[in-house]
Amino acid sequence: MKEVGSNSAVLEGNVKEQEVEQLQILLANYQLYYQNLRNFHWNVRGKAFFELHTKFEELYLDASDKVDEIAERVLSLDGNPLGSFSDYVAVSSIEEANANASGVDMVRQIVESHNILIEKVKNVIEQANANEDEGTLDILPAYVSYFEKLNWMFKAYLG
Repeated sequence: MKEVGSNSAVLEGNVKEQEVEQLQILLANYQLYYQNLRNFHWNVRGKAFFELHTKFEELYLDASDKVDEIAERVLSLDGNPLGSFSDYVAVSSIEEANANASGVDMVRQIVESHNILIEKVKNVIEQANANEDEGTLDILPAYVSYFEKLNWMFKAYLG
């Protein structure tokens, strides 16, 4: 870290690269999550169609905003956000979803994706804490509680 003024710090070199790398992994996972939500929104069938169709749309709209926020954070740290689906698939722990899954299986896959995203967000937060990167720390901690709350609701839905 290089001190600038009396109260702020600028990330430098390897420290910045490590954090950008963690953000890129988060971005890739978020992109697969987003695409899976679109897939589920388009392909959900059955008795819970109306509620799941609406919920999946709510989730993918939120995910779209967060994808943009993560990519802009990468840019703020002088990185170049990954931009191709092949790059996302190569580094993502979240896999492409099956369009023929039942609504219940779609919800289960979403819960699994949230668990992965929680882990990836915590990895970035850990790196940002070590780097004293207030910009990243101002954004990401709310993601964890958001996913934990969603998982609680989806688990209640699943019974």
